[in-house]
Amino acid sequence: MKINWGWSLAIAMGLFMVFILTYVFKVQSDSTYDHEMVVEDYYKQEIGFQKEIDKKQNAENLAEKVSVTVTEQGVEIQFPSSFTPENIKGKISLYRPSSQKLDFDKSISISTSNLLIPKSELAGGRWDISIDWTYEGIEYLNKETIYL
Repeated sequence: MKINWGWSLAIAMGLFMVFILTYVFKVQSDSTYDHEMVVEDYYKQEIGFQKEIDKKQNAENLAEKVSVTVTEQGVEIQFPSSFTPENIKGKISLYRPSSQKLDFDKSISISTSNLLIPKSELAGGRWDISIDWTYEGIEYLNKETIYL
């Protein structure tokens, strides 16, 4: 049987389809490829979006804003000095976009207006920091992106 251009084209397309399907099945079934979501409770967080906007606006309205700086020791978070540090409560969420396994939360419990997150707790690269805190019943939210 002589193979003409029609048969050659059909064989080439068939081989290409087999290659693509093999690749898709391999990626979906192999545990070394990570299929993690950005956040686990996405829909639950979406419901509280207006509250998050209000918290951000409260933080913007402050005369002295929260600052996040990278130092030799780690990441230093400076709260307003006019606030009593013992009355500042909340949590700091550190989110690593490249790996969900490195994400962690830290509760705010300070005696000075500074909070230091040691560099030993943070891997190099990009970190998204979310500071969700309250002071005298008013809720605030600050979000920053840093690079180590």
